[in-house]
Amino acid sequence: MAFHQEFFTLNNGNKIPAVAVIGTGTRWYKKEETDANFSHALVKQIEYALTLPGVVHVDHAEVYRTYPEFSEALKNTKKPRNEIFVTDKYSVQEKITNDPREGLDTGLKRTGLEYVDLYLLHSPFASKEKNGFTIEEAWAQLEELYHEGKAKNIGVSNFRVEDLEKILKVAKVKPQVNQIEFSAFLQNQTPGVVKFSQDHDIQLEAYAPLGPLSKRDESEQAKPFYDYIKKLTEKYSKTEAQILLRWVSKRGILPVTTSGQPKRIEDAQNLFGFDLTKDEVDEITKLGLAHPALRLYWNPLYDQYNPESQKP
Repeated sequence: MAFHQEFFTLNNGNKIPAVAVIGTGTRWYKKEETDANFSHALVKQIEYALTLPGVVHVDHAEVYRTYPEFSEALKNTKKPRNEIFVTDKYSVQEKITNDPREGLDTGLKRTGLEYVDLYLLHSPFASKEKNGFTIEEAWAQLEELYHEGKAKNIGVSNFRVEDLEKILKVAKVKPQVNQIEFSAFLQNQTPGVVKFSQDHDIQLEAYAPLGPLSKRDESEQAKPFYDYIKKLTEKYSKTEAQILLRWVSKRGILPVTTSGQPKRIEDAQNLFGFDLTKDEVDEITKLGLAHPALRLYWNPLYDQYNPESQKP
């Protein structure tokens, strides 16, 4: 079967690959970066991903502490730069560099890149007291980096509706992306954020889109969901992961996934070799919403929203 790739069009007209196949967070995240914990396995996985056809979307961040591995993989690849879509994120919660400008400049220097394709504020929780700048001031720095061409697209991550409203009040450049935790068992990371983002033409990205598989629920309550996913795997001869990632993309949301297994990375890059019908998408949505909220990240701050996170 011929390779087929899909893209989402951002609100500035730029294209973004409709799946990110290597996220260097979650699985590869390190609390500190040392020579001893350099991950040769991650280098191999990125190198492998960069042998796949099409534009390969790699998602990393300064807080993941994986710049050395990404840099090494980039040195070893023959894939041209315009076939590598690079996302980086500035750490708001944990201070690693002083501000977004320093964060991106440091990331570019360490990876040997001249620009990133997407630069995000990793969370909305900035204050003068803690960070030395407000979230609005942080956004102004991203706009400067955007105009300078160091970031081809800019956006945010883990932003609630109220956080997006703050940015939109002052933005000269609207965020192109809001990356949130999203899966069939967490269809709103925070109340109303999916609809608000989509209504304002802010592209949503989903991290942890395979939550229902990584934290499989063996209860009778969840059985109809898993039975239906199994039925679709048999119909399309695809894996459960491919079915759920395709469902995310059919919701108009870009899935960000990763794996330590080359075959799964290849499966993700080949995600658009099949399609789900509208009825199948709606059924996964409905069966997923019947499950209590399953939140894998940001629990201390966002568990308060669990009762509303499984409302359409």
